Amino acid sequence: MMRGNSELIKVYTGRDVQVHILKDELEANGIGAMIRDDFHSGALAGFGGGVPTAIDLFILADDKEKAMPLIDAFISRNA
Repeated sequence: MMRGNSELIKVYTGRDVQVHILKDELEANGIGAMIRDDFHSGALAGFGGGVPTAIDLFILADDKEKAMPLIDAFISRNA
C-alpha cells in the first residue's frame, strides 16, 4: 500500500514476473510499490503502447534508502 506525500520514483524495469516478485519482496519489507505496465494498459484500451518486456516498478522517494539494498540484491540474484 502506498502512503505519504512523496513523489514516485522508478526503481526497476523488467519482465512481468520479475517485477511482481520484486514488488512482493519490497512490500514484505514494509515498502509500498506500484507497477506501471504501458503495454498491457495500451492493449486494454485498444491501441499499442510500451514494450511487453518493460514493466516499470515505482516506490515513494522517501522509501528509496530502505529499498535500494533489497533492489540491488534482487538484481544481483537475477542478473
